[in-house]
Amino acid sequence: MVPLDRFLAFAVMSLIVIVVPGPSVLFVIGRALAHGRRTAMATVFGNVAGSYLLVVAVAFGVGALVGQSATAFLAVKLAGAAYLVYLGVQAFRHRKDMRVDSLRTATPEPARSDLRTVLDGILVGVTNPKGIVFFAAVLPQTVDHSAGQLPLQMLLLGLVPIGIGLVTDTLWGLGAAAARNWFARSDRRLSMIGGAGGFAMIGLGVTVAATGRAD
Repeated sequence: MVPLDRFLAFAVMSLIVIVVPGPSVLFVIGRALAHGRRTAMATVFGNVAGSYLLVVAVAFGVGALVGQSATAFLAVKLAGAAYLVYLGVQAFRHRKDMRVDSLRTATPEPARSDLRTVLDGILVGVTNPKGIVFFAAVLPQTVDHSAGQLPLQMLLLGLVPIGIGLVTDTLWGLGAAAARNWFARSDRRLSMIGGAGGFAMIGLGVTVAATGRAD
């Protein structure tokens, strides 16, 4: 399979790329600020699932096409950016629906179902420009071509950044949710936090749309 030195080099590169906050991290933070810990954790799960779908796509050739085609890359990037803006607008519009009393209720009614939240995270993860470029450009270069079974090697290697992302995104989400709860001492401040989360997602969507490959 993959030699140890290549595996360690890939792990280090993955860590470097992931610790720099990108679309997935900022999306998790925005959801945590807008809706709290439960939604943040469902978003994290969706994000890592979406990211692993990118690994699967690269392993079976689709990701390489997106990584090499400026048109395909642009289409995926803009789709993800548009959805981020949509979610941000929705969070801002419903910011006043959040109340302190709802946070103190034993079983508060979630703004979105857990399944819908996970699906939102999957969509953002699978359209993450940073993930597309990283997996399409780096993953195929890390495998040992002489050993064969290249798709299997990529699928196994892809678990490394997925594991790192799961840990770091969880920490970001829990931290943001804790900050939200600290502010949630009045309806007005809680509404402001929900609006801030919405603006964060809108800004993220605009940023994703405006940056990336120029070719």
